[in-house]
Amino acid sequence: MIVKYLIPLLALCGVVFAVRTVIRASQVPQVPAPVLEPARAPFEAYIAAAGIIEASTENIALATTVPGVATKVNVRVGDRVKLGDELFRLDDRDLLAQLAIERASVAAAQAKVARLESLPRAEDLRAAQTRVVEADASLSEAHDQLKLAESISDPRAISREELTRRRSSVDVAQARRDTAQALLDWQKTGAWQPDMAVAKAELLQAESHVESVETLRERFIVRAPIDGTVLQVNLRVGEYAPTGVLSRPLMLLGDTQTLHIRVDIDENDAWRFRNDAKAVAFLRGNRDYSTELTPVRVEPYVVPKRSLTGDSTERVDTRVLQVLYSFTPAQLTAYVGQQVDIFIEAPSIGARIAVPAGK
Repeated sequence: MIVKYLIPLLALCGVVFAVRTVIRASQVPQVPAPVLEPARAPFEAYIAAAGIIEASTENIALATTVPGVATKVNVRVGDRVKLGDELFRLDDRDLLAQLAIERASVAAAQAKVARLESLPRAEDLRAAQTRVVEADASLSEAHDQLKLAESISDPRAISREELTRRRSSVDVAQARRDTAQALLDWQKTGAWQPDMAVAKAELLQAESHVESVETLRERFIVRAPIDGTVLQVNLRVGEYAPTGVLSRPLMLLGDTQTLHIRVDIDENDAWRFRNDAKAVAFLRGNRDYSTELTPVRVEPYVVPKRSLTGDSTERVDTRVLQVLYSFTPAQLTAYVGQQVDIFIEAPSIGARIAVPAGK
């Protein structure tokens, strides 16, 4: 008896379940309200695009030309720096030792030049003059001895050999006197010009070596290339700083007194863009924060899009025309790297844009 009513009951339950499932499936799902109301364009026809805020100098990724271990980091995020300020320094102890050697070589070369320029020395002149006086006395004595020998009339009183010896003594004394005078004249002239030229060339070479080491040492110091604000510091004392293009720069620097927005306009909308068109930026998260933008420049080379917004309809292979606008932080409180929504006034899609004659 139970089995007789069970099968129809199960069939009825299946029909009710099927009808309920069909009714639920046919209902239109309710669209949930957005957490934040999106920005609305202030123009009837416009180009919508995404923009990235960057420094007016563009974001400068600092690097080092030589690798090394950081021994000093002088700045923190948010610091204002001037052109030429030292940002960080790498270990340069080996160069300091080499610099000390080269400076010692410069000191030695300078001493050599100074010694040559100080010639003649008073002591050397007095010694040379004394030798001339001594040579004059020897020459005078030789002349006296020769005169005495020549004054003897009796040839038997002095031999021919002795007379010849005394005459030779006069010649030797004269030669010694000439030599002493030549040495005195040489002392009076001071340093020989070729020697001075060699000494000065050695000094110049030593100074060039010092400049070379100082230049190399300067490469271990990274300085600010502009007046700007430190946006990122990714280097700490004791860390190794590599060279080359890094995925994460050692430091990021830029001028934030005036900010730029880099806007990516889809190539399909590029024909609608005009340089003099009005543009407005809205902060994401609060559509009440907005500002009018001032055009800076258009980069005429269309590039592949790199800063994706996450839209499901966005294609990775999209190419975009990049346009730069500017604003001041007083107009809109925003930060470098922040993404904003951009609306640019443009003709409607069905409109034709007048082309100047001759184009």
